[in-house]
Amino acid sequence: MANDGPRSGHAGRPDSVASRPEPMRSLIIGPYTTRRMSAPRAAGRAPQAGSSPLRPASARLAEATKLAAALSLDVIESLTVPVNELRPATFIGSGKVEELATKVKAEAVGLVVMDCALSPVQQRNLERAFAAKVIDRTALILEIFGERARTREGALQVEHAHLTHQKSRLVRSWTHLERQRGGFGFLGGPGETQIEADRRQIEERIARIERDLEAVKRTRSLHRRQRRRGTHPVVALVGYTNAGKSTLFNRLTAAGVVAKDMLFATLDPTARLIGLPHGESAYLIDTVGFISDLPTSLIAAFRATLEDVLDADLVVHVRDMSHGDNEAQRRDVEGVLAELGLDRASHPILEVHNKVDLIEKAGHLPAPPERNGAVPEAVRVSALTGEGILELLAAIERLLFSHRDMFDLVMPGTDGRGRAWVYRNAEVLSAQEDKGGSAHLMVRVPPDRIAELVRLVAAGGGQASVHRGSAGQPGLTNATSLPARRASPPATKRKAAT
Repeated sequence: MANDGPRSGHAGRPDSVASRPEPMRSLIIGPYTTRRMSAPRAAGRAPQAGSSPLRPASARLAEATKLAAALSLDVIESLTVPVNELRPATFIGSGKVEELATKVKAEAVGLVVMDCALSPVQQRNLERAFAAKVIDRTALILEIFGERARTREGALQVEHAHLTHQKSRLVRSWTHLERQRGGFGFLGGPGETQIEADRRQIEERIARIERDLEAVKRTRSLHRRQRRRGTHPVVALVGYTNAGKSTLFNRLTAAGVVAKDMLFATLDPTARLIGLPHGESAYLIDTVGFISDLPTSLIAAFRATLEDVLDADLVVHVRDMSHGDNEAQRRDVEGVLAELGLDRASHPILEVHNKVDLIEKAGHLPAPPERNGAVPEAVRVSALTGEGILELLAAIERLLFSHRDMFDLVMPGTDGRGRAWVYRNAEVLSAQEDKGGSAHLMVRVPPDRIAELVRLVAAGGGQASVHRGSAGQPGLTNATSLPARRASPPATKRKAAT
């Protein structure tokens, strides 16, 4: 990053790459370790981006190139640089640095993207060697987030993460810009240097943003409390970026959220009320997508937004099953959720295997990998074509309302009105008809409709009794059942909070 002090840019971020008027000629470099490196070898730093053994170098480089494409950079070439040992000064070896410097000069490259986590010293040394701007994976993701933020809340969260990242990279100090000398006569030392002034300005701005984010946190907490006052449960969509969450959200809600074949096409969360098969409703929340080696500063900055996931009654993990690294992506998403304090042991999670239409075109549909007995079978869908959507809604409904009371009903064949009401307002788990034409139904019904169910069945000459079997078990093949929620009084539908 440039070190000339804070300058105004996109969303208040210093020296934004994305704010340049023309696409910058860029070179993408994947300096991937050929073996697992310990922290001391990385000059005291944690293992670098892309060091996961689950991901081949080609897949990691392809993802880095897509990240650059999300910023509309003019990528002239993407190349992999094997790293046997991390160099504290430049991350890669001196010979490779010279080779790349020649390529940067010959191709008139203005930006070099290193798909790893660079220290401030490594970044500065590479910029000097290449005579070009150098950014790492963290800075690239921050740039994309800054471009995608559309609300004040999103802009604040991105700016906070960007300034936190930038503060450690103020490395140039101009002694001729000392503001004053301290003390009296010749005894006073130099006053505030430019780097100290820049750092102070950034720290003051971060403090102001943190105060604003506290207000954002209170507002989102208020929205959650308002949703909790009603009878509608909350379902949160999570998943790797470009897994199809926004397309699925649009399919279920007709909300018109931006959905593109692009990493981080959407950033700001959106909530809408959706209808379920038996007349119930739930809030569906579309959240920001995750990615491997997601910067810790971003996770911290977006904590207020991600708390919507923690507060949800059900988390729907959307996976792109057409992607070759979908299993590694699953691990990355579950890793971020674990950082937030959410896992399968403490929270119900339903897996949705998306983009099955792309797999079917190739003529095969692999079965979900076996992981352990606690992991449920997933629901297979295509958000683009609508395949499997009804099954997904049924699975969501079963999970949200499995704690409800079940009833065994016997309804005569002449009670058409009563049967129609049952099918509209209750979840019919099983149905049989005897020789006399009477229907024997096992149904699950919300607490506020039990009285009306009993009244209608009796009025039609039928019988209703509480089912004595194990409640919540029939039909539960896609996830574990939820703990019972406290019944709330009926409430009118409100506009969804966004």
